[in-house]
Amino acid sequence: MATILVVDDEMGIRALLSEILSDEGHTIELAEDAAQARAVRDRLRPDLVLLDIWMPDVDGISLLKEWGACGLLNMPVVMMSGHGTIDTAVEATKFGAMAFLEKPITLQKLLRAVEQALSRSAPPPAPRLATPGLVGMPPTYGALPTARPADLTVEAAMTGGMGLPAFGSPVDLGPQAEQTFTLDRPLREARDAFEKSYFEFHLARENGSMTRVAEKTGLERTHLYRKLRQLGVDLSRNKRGSHG
Repeated sequence: MATILVVDDEMGIRALLSEILSDEGHTIELAEDAAQARAVRDRLRPDLVLLDIWMPDVDGISLLKEWGACGLLNMPVVMMSGHGTIDTAVEATKFGAMAFLEKPITLQKLLRAVEQALSRSAPPPAPRLATPGLVGMPPTYGALPTARPADLTVEAAMTGGMGLPAFGSPVDLGPQAEQTFTLDRPLREARDAFEKSYFEFHLARENGSMTRVAEKTGLERTHLYRKLRQLGVDLSRNKRGSHG
């Protein structure tokens, strides 16, 4: 999905944020001071930086100013602090920070800030182009309707229900909202098949976000992980693609 640089001199904070954001499908890079942050930023050009204000060598506000003065502030920056004030937050925003998170950072506030920062920095979607028209038909003939895979049944996908011709061969659209299960089997096998499809569907719909899948299914994250491993669900295929 995105490459996120976490800059914090506290190892525990770095580890916690890395674990949470990795579960969301992001690639995480860590830095414990301004020097490491500069090196990672120059090498990887991250999509987002989570930057602590109070650090031992160069504080986060000074690093933010430095990047802005050098024309390097071309990625969203979210400031973090356990001792911040309104004045500090205003100053950070004035020098280019997109948001300010106060420690201890709650899961909901972290994910919301990251999602908003990435959505604001993402380039606008390219305009959709209609497929070339057939002879004697308007240019927009054949344009595909917008529809999420979750809104379609397997039968619709196989018979051209998305506006695609049905050539008789299956089209892999990922987990669907409606599926057919073979019931002539032992109960445990049938239940496992259903549960695997159920979780794969929710993972696909939530773009691999374990946090949101846990909320949707009503399971604790630890129980969810254990259940997915037991069912043999491939978590790697549900990770979101990189921005770049």
